[in-house]
Amino acid sequence: MTQALMTSPLTAELIHDVIAGLPIQGRIMLRMMLIQHLDITDEEILFMVSDRPDPRCVSGKKPITTMTQESISAMISRRDEYRRRARLRRERTWLQCTALKKLAATAEGMVDRAAALLASHGVPEHAIAGLKAQARVAVPRPALRVLEERWDKDEISAEEYQKYRLAIELQTQIRMAERFRKRLDLAERERKTSDVTTLQDHEIGHIWGIPAGTLAARRVKFFSQYLTALQAKLSGTPSIPNSIPPLDLWNETLAVLSRTPIERSIATYDGLEQTEPALIEKLTAYVSIGVPETIEVKFWNSLVYGASSNAMHSENTRTLFGLQRLVSVQNDFDASPEALEEELLTRTTPRQKAQAGALEGPAESSKPVLTDLQTQILHNFIGEDVSGRASDKW
Repeated sequence: MTQALMTSPLTAELIHDVIAGLPIQGRIMLRMMLIQHLDITDEEILFMVSDRPDPRCVSGKKPITTMTQESISAMISRRDEYRRRARLRRERTWLQCTALKKLAATAEGMVDRAAALLASHGVPEHAIAGLKAQARVAVPRPALRVLEERWDKDEISAEEYQKYRLAIELQTQIRMAERFRKRLDLAERERKTSDVTTLQDHEIGHIWGIPAGTLAARRVKFFSQYLTALQAKLSGTPSIPNSIPPLDLWNETLAVLSRTPIERSIATYDGLEQTEPALIEKLTAYVSIGVPETIEVKFWNSLVYGASSNAMHSENTRTLFGLQRLVSVQNDFDASPEALEEELLTRTTPRQKAQAGALEGPAESSKPVLTDLQTQILHNFIGEDVSGRASDKW
């Protein structure tokens, strides 16, 4: 029935127009509920300050004025804190989904190129399929240790080493891709939950400072007015008095606003990995799925939740510096099949061994050259001046 009455699509501009047409108390209520998408103006802040009851009336004192600079600043501070938390939560879930999609795609591209390189080394198709099937239960560290020992003892050639190394890398990338996909599913559910989450009554009451009963009454009244006005705008006909507006319009409102661009916050470096160059270096390796599996989980948690012990938390909420830099590095990363194949070949090439019979001779000691300042210091210690004459001050 609702879809039959709708003659124009629901847009963010239409939602803004309908909310702007409500009384000031209704505008404040709707914008507070949708604070992660909408802003509360300075005029509405002043109204909220003057609208809240004066606590001095309760104590029996006669109120003089409630509009003070201190009360205005306090309300702006509360408004900014709730808005910041809601928008950071939305931005964090979006950054997570963006990063995990690219990480999963990169890992899957690595799997395809590793399988192609194994086939070019003469590995049959059924053997590659067996490697993929056993990837979840494979333990790479013992296999790598045995492979390195055989290479040091000259028991295998460079081509065989690379073939075995590619097999291990193939299974590693399969496990990483599966891990990223599971995280992506959780992040998508968290993002959808964040998009439909509105401020609760106690949070709005903390900002506005009005009694819970008054707040609940206003919420019901203006929520119904908004849905009724929105239905009238969409259908092009005046609203029917005492009619019950469809609740689907509220879900549609949240869905439309969730598709609006996300406001990017400005995050400062928070001490992850002790220095910023070290963090960028590790992020570069992480983007190419080159971080060991043993530390990958801890590193991801440090990016998302700020769980690293090296992070200096100067903010009240989770920082997004690591996630923002991760997405930026991903945008500059070349994920073409040729680049991924070159990365795999570089990663699986055996290290160079020292040639047999080559003896390392002792390094020739070169006589250090002293500067003028160092010579002066030495002369002062041995009792001579710059000219070499014996000092007469002893």
